[in-house]
Amino acid sequence: MKTTYLFAIFLLISSFSFGQDDLLDVLEEETTTEPTYTYATFKGSRLINGHTIETRGKNELEFLISHRFGPVSGGGYELFGLDQANIRLGLSYGINDRLTVGLGRSSFEKTYDGYLKYRLLRQASGGKNTPLSITLFGSATYITLRDPIYETASNRMAYTTQALIARKFSPVFSLQLMPTYIHFNLTTTTQLDSDIFALGIGGRYKFTRRVSINLEYYPRLNATSKIYYDAFAVGFDIETGGHVFQIHVTNSRPMIEKGFIAETTEDFFAGDMRIGFNISRSFVFGKKYRKKQQWD
Repeated sequence: MKTTYLFAIFLLISSFSFGQDDLLDVLEEETTTEPTYTYATFKGSRLINGHTIETRGKNELEFLISHRFGPVSGGGYELFGLDQANIRLGLSYGINDRLTVGLGRSSFEKTYDGYLKYRLLRQASGGKNTPLSITLFGSATYITLRDPIYETASNRMAYTTQALIARKFSPVFSLQLMPTYIHFNLTTTTQLDSDIFALGIGGRYKFTRRVSINLEYYPRLNATSKIYYDAFAVGFDIETGGHVFQIHVTNSRPMIEKGFIAETTEDFFAGDMRIGFNISRSFVFGKKYRKKQQWD
């Protein structure tokens, strides 16, 4: 009888031990399946001229001021381009953590632009392993320049569609591809195609926690023009609290996609460069919550 009791106790303890192990395995599996999202693939909503995969957080408002000066080839007489200035003022707002809406006005052709950005995928590790971040971008522009060539309001419109595809390979290095389609309802010269396809590529390398070097290039895939060139830019990001300050050199005067991708009239590699900068300030309305992060 004593042996029977001891055997029963042994079975009970064994069952409890195995059950505890199984429970711990389940808990561990549930813990590891929770995704760890990658944040701050890029510090700002702009790489240089173009957009990054980053969207505004819910109830977050960003005010962006962009400047492009004249060609540095103007020399001392033009103060290396600083006597001339093109400007864009823009606002973007996070409807939620995935969807951002934006509005802007550029001095180039006195153009208004509006856009939507939607974060389709976010890079994550853990149980939900997602190797890439993908954000969809669409914009429409309207030229208000007084020119009789634009006979109707429709003629003043152009549209851009992009897929922004990025990966943060390490805490210091991020890479992004930007397949792009641009359509003009009206082109004012036979040298400009109504439909432009481009495959942009850009990246960021961080030197310190707050300083990085950025590069951006938009080769056009179907352009035959002799007077327009591919957009190229290189510069630095400097983060200062709520501000992100970007200073760079580029061959592009416009600061919206249909302009710098399709209508750049200067050749960077022939020395046609402009100094430019972007400065952004973000404001958050209400509380901001963030999920588990990786490489913030």
